[in-house]
Amino acid sequence: MPLLELWSSNPATISQFTIEQIVKTSGSGTLQDASDCSSELRTYLLEVSSEKLAEYIDTCLTAHFPNSGRVLQDLINELGRRLDYKVTNGRYQGTVNAIGYDGIWVSPEGQSIVVEVKTTDAYRISLDTIAGYRERLLSANSIAQPASALIVVGREDTGELEAQVRGSRHAWDMRLISTDALIKLVQLKEGAEEPETGRKIRSLLAPMEYTRLDQMVDVMFTTAKDVESAAGVEIGTDETSVEGRTTATDSEAGWEFTDADLLQSKREQIISALSNKEGHALIRRSRALFWSADHATRAAVTISKRYTEKGRPPYWYGYRPQWREFLKEAQHGYVVLGCMDRNDAFAIPSEALHPLLSALDTTETNGSLRHWHLHLQEDPFGALSLSLPKQNSSLQLSPFRIAL
Repeated sequence: MPLLELWSSNPATISQFTIEQIVKTSGSGTLQDASDCSSELRTYLLEVSSEKLAEYIDTCLTAHFPNSGRVLQDLINELGRRLDYKVTNGRYQGTVNAIGYDGIWVSPEGQSIVVEVKTTDAYRISLDTIAGYRERLLSANSIAQPASALIVVGREDTGELEAQVRGSRHAWDMRLISTDALIKLVQLKEGAEEPETGRKIRSLLAPMEYTRLDQMVDVMFTTAKDVESAAGVEIGTDETSVEGRTTATDSEAGWEFTDADLLQSKREQIISALSNKEGHALIRRSRALFWSADHATRAAVTISKRYTEKGRPPYWYGYRPQWREFLKEAQHGYVVLGCMDRNDAFAIPSEALHPLLSALDTTETNGSLRHWHLHLQEDPFGALSLSLPKQNSSLQLSPFRIAL
């Protein structure tokens, strides 16, 4: 049975396969350029988690099975997609008339990167050859300036290759990164929320001047603040202003926070259930945002603990403006509300929720909208509804329920 059919019908079984078994199950099992094996493998990689990609990369670097270098090339290109680059996969094997790049990554900001993947830096490589790929692609209008090269090496000890790049005339056009570091950048992006964070993470892969370290410090600071802010809405640490009234933070009121790892575990349980409902995998774009491989189905998944304080709604969420923009581009978009103490969640179609946003309370910071408040009410039978305070009404959530 072909890989994609197995993946669709029994994902739990496929997730136990090694990457070598995955390749053998793909198409004819022979990984070559323009083969059905290559097509199925790349389609499968579009739908797996970044954690699974990291596992497969480790196997490619340690097990050295047949064609492991070609598989590594596809895995590295998929990491590029997780960083929001538009990626063109290169050939596994160069030919006389084809340009032998491993991948082309084009960022949303317009930076073109020609990617070269190496399992090791034990052997000297021709930097002139890699630079030649970039020049030929520019001449063919396959990429545009600004354009640079990125060498991805399957180990952290890259001292030999670093020295080779620094001492060459290509030092200002090439950058070098290990697979471990590239995986960490993907993990940072997936743990953040703000689009600006992704932009600054991508800037690290383009040539920059290192005498002044402000840009690198700015990347680290922005990412750390973004992750902290993204967690704050859910674990109850932000100060909220509703209709001109400011409420105390959870820490001031002495309420207990929900552990971030537990929140993520619940989110993964919810996205698995939604993926089953939709009939295809949804992969993480950021901390709370997920989409299908073709980006047509999208979901913003947010979690709340149960609040028991008098006068407080049992569940509370903050719906961010950037989530709305993300879902507006979907053919099928969902705002998914999870509850830590319940075995169900509520996948509200974005076209059903967005017209109601004007009926919700908001939090603003310095006059700028930070998030809408999604407050849930619970009737004596445990049924939940979304409060619409500015309409003095509510939206019943039972039609949107998915079991976990």
